[in-house]
Amino acid sequence: MNIKYVSHLTKLNMGRDGQLPLFETKAAKGRILFGLYAVSTFVGICLICVYRLTHLPEEGKVGRWAWIGLFLSELGYILYWFITVTVRLKPIYRYTFKDRLTQRYEKVLPGIDIFVCTANPIIEPPTMVINTVLSVMAYDYPPEKLSVYLSDDGGSCLTFYALLEASQFSKVWLPFCKKFKVEPRCPEAYFSSTSEPHHDDPSMAEEWSSIKKLYEDMRNRIESAMKVGQISEEIRKQHKGFGEWDLVSDPRNHQTILQILIDGRDGKAMDVEGQPLPTLVYLSREKRPKYAHNFKAGAMNALIRVSSRISNCEIILNVDCDMYSNNSESVKDALCFLMDEETGREIAY
Repeated sequence: MNIKYVSHLTKLNMGRDGQLPLFETKAAKGRILFGLYAVSTFVGICLICVYRLTHLPEEGKVGRWAWIGLFLSELGYILYWFITVTVRLKPIYRYTFKDRLTQRYEKVLPGIDIFVCTANPIIEPPTMVINTVLSVMAYDYPPEKLSVYLSDDGGSCLTFYALLEASQFSKVWLPFCKKFKVEPRCPEAYFSSTSEPHHDDPSMAEEWSSIKKLYEDMRNRIESAMKVGQISEEIRKQHKGFGEWDLVSDPRNHQTILQILIDGRDGKAMDVEGQPLPTLVYLSREKRPKYAHNFKAGAMNALIRVSSRISNCEIILNVDCDMYSNNSESVKDALCFLMDEETGREIAY
């Protein structure tokens, strides 16, 4: 009897193709209490309106216009209250099933291009930018299907240097995150919010200290370069990309600077444990004083064109450089909505 009942529920929950849904929608609890609250408040509002209309001061009396003004202001509040209540009458929660997504589409998960935009190395420090980049590189998602693009509208060699450092640090940071299921996967946020694990796991404690030291050394090198305001000749020799800035005299007037720091298409792009790394690309689009660059819209347009020639993934994720990812599975959550057999075709964003 119970088996038949469960089987019946399973059939009801299946989509058109006989597959279990990748997400479900549930109504929030307490809707009846909220409805009673809304009705009682509405009755009170009606009584106030009746009182205002029936006790309106006669013409010529002091306070008549003040009374009318007060009533009009209350009508504005009533309109605001009505709008807020109507959108809260039927609150719902959506729950994703990431395990079903992995089981069903493990080998055919779509590629994801992640765009990170920055514009000024002073207002948006490179250390903050690379923390965001590292957090999205460490998503719980097949790395060969991830491509991260940094758009630097400031055209700063300091930002490029920081990203170059991050590309090297990612070779140890990504395996560490996956091995110990680190959350959040932004190095700065993680190390500032957690203490060294002395007793839980000796191996983790050792790696934790080692990774933290590597991160702090990297951060200190970047901040030292920021204080000086330029890249030393010793560092410039580490990558040919620095040669692009020999032709740049003004961040608002320069050629396109495009550097692939990690090429996920190359089988040699591996972390310290031999696992593939996501693609990592630096882009500073061409700017000329006589042509409008259209700010972030122009940056996004350039990123789309560049990514179409490198990875050309089916899905694009755009994040601000000051908003690191605090959930490594958020990409899978989004895909549960986009790839659901029943309603996925109705969802675009």
